[in-house]
Amino acid sequence: MIQLNNISLILAFSAGLLSFLSPCVLPLVPAYITYITGSAIADLNTGKARLHAVYKSMGFVLGFSLIFIAMGASITSIGRLFSGNMDTFRKIGGTLIILFGIHITGLFKIKTFYYEKKLVPFEKLSKNISSIFIGMAFAAGWTPCVGPILASILIYAGSMETITMGILLLTAYSLGLAIPFILTAYAIGSFSEYFRRISKHLSTISVISGIMLILMGILIFTNKFASLSQYFDFFNF
Repeated sequence: MIQLNNISLILAFSAGLLSFLSPCVLPLVPAYITYITGSAIADLNTGKARLHAVYKSMGFVLGFSLIFIAMGASITSIGRLFSGNMDTFRKIGGTLIILFGIHITGLFKIKTFYYEKKLVPFEKLSKNISSIFIGMAFAAGWTPCVGPILASILIYAGSMETITMGILLLTAYSLGLAIPFILTAYAIGSFSEYFRRISKHLSTISVISGIMLILMGILIFTNKFASLSQYFDFFNF
């Protein structure tokens, strides 16, 4: 079993941030925000409209966070069932994470990872439904970019010693995805300008995400993740 430390939480938070910046999420953020607020971007520039957008976005991120955290608790529970074969479980998980990383870098595309299954069709939801439930529907969908990163964090959570550790890990991931979403909702009027700047670097962000997952997979496979914290003592308060 792997111990949870501050490095693990920082890694999970970074994974959430990279998920937000992924090519399949970032360009769609304005669509999500206008959908949950029921307003056009041009109508979200006043102070009151911005606060409304933030309020709705907080419900949205709460919705997907609840699903992700529940996934973390569930996968950690499953991982504990394999405690007698944790070495095999860890190596299989590490190998999968490495494959996810290679896929995201673009070095080798795995068609299966492009498959998308929506348990709740997002576009068919009523606009009158609570933004919390819309966020839960978003989390229930499998997206090609977020899927491998989220799956890697879930595999890592499966190797945690306790359910609480798995919950904390997915909470950190959810925060990494939620914070920039809420900030974008508040500054949605300036999104197009920021997006033009960031879009030039989306391929680089994908490569960084992939490399991060490959390194993470190697550390989990070799059971060296815990030793990593020894080199970053300043993160362990």
